Amino acid sequence: METRKLGKSGLEVSALGLGCMGLSFGYGPAVDKKEGITLIRAAVERGVTFFDTAEVYGPFTNEELVGEALAPFRDGVKIATKFGFKIDPSTGKQAGLDSRPEHIKEVAEASLKRLKTDVIDLFYQHRVDPNLPIEEVAGAVKELIQQGKVKHFGLSEAGVQTIRRAHAVQPVTALQSEYSLWWREPEAELIPTLEELGIGFVPFSPLGKGFLTGKIDEKTTFDSSDFRNIVPRFSPEARKANQAVVDLLGRIAEQKEATPAQIALAWLLAQKPWIVPIPGTTKVSRLEENLEAVNIKLTADDLREIDSAASKIKVEGARYPEHLQKMVGR
Repeated sequence: METRKLGKSGLEVSALGLGCMGLSFGYGPAVDKKEGITLIRAAVERGVTFFDTAEVYGPFTNEELVGEALAPFRDGVKIATKFGFKIDPSTGKQAGLDSRPEHIKEVAEASLKRLKTDVIDLFYQHRVDPNLPIEEVAGAVKELIQQGKVKHFGLSEAGVQTIRRAHAVQPVTALQSEYSLWWREPEAELIPTLEELGIGFVPFSPLGKGFLTGKIDEKTTFDSSDFRNIVPRFSPEARKANQAVVDLLGRIAEQKEATPAQIALAWLLAQKPWIVPIPGTTKVSRLEENLEAVNIKLTADDLREIDSAASKIKVEGARYPEHLQKMVGR
């Protein structure tokens, strides 16, 4: 597995990471704990060294799973987790945002215990808290770095001005946001800013929440607890319209003797050398398929062909319902 550095930070990780959220949260029922551990360890055996979790996935259960799975390999892997939500102790559900410095420090201590570790490699603010200056958030993480509890600071779904202000207080190692062939908005402002500042980019949902694999169509039904049920882009009408993106990936995949998912990931890897996508899966066979994308090299001509064809396709449907969209890009 080749490695990449996230920006100028010196944080070196496998070119593809593993997004662990779906093992516990978001896409239907949680997997059996043993199965989750098997999958995470299978990723380690195949050279993955970058694992992404958050306290809010579950809540808490995903960090516990990741901590247990990675304990025997801790020195050889990097773990990213996140703070920034308020979790109601009585219901166990998220209840708004909270990035107060004292809360960040409490979350760090609790995450360290669940992850069975003494340091968090990359600590992201999960969503920007509009009630708090980002300088205070960056300052709190800076203190945790000085104390040796955290190694690197990250932001998730933040806007350009927030990134600049945070970076001035404590260098930001990575931005995590959605980016894929069917969500290219980061190309306008985010990617040039990250390049200028030397910040790495970690795209989540690099396979369009599963859609770009070609395994989902307008007739697919999701479990009642699956987040995609409330995503406008996953309405049956939008899925029918957006099939054109998958068809494009399928055409390129045939030429390369690959799968649509592999082409979607290879396309992301070809954009910048400091981009590290984190596809998630619950199946070892899909994990292996995704990791093979690292060996697919798209030429400048391939990239031009994909861009040209993609530019003619209008993707239908918002990527978030309105109440969640409000929390993005601040």
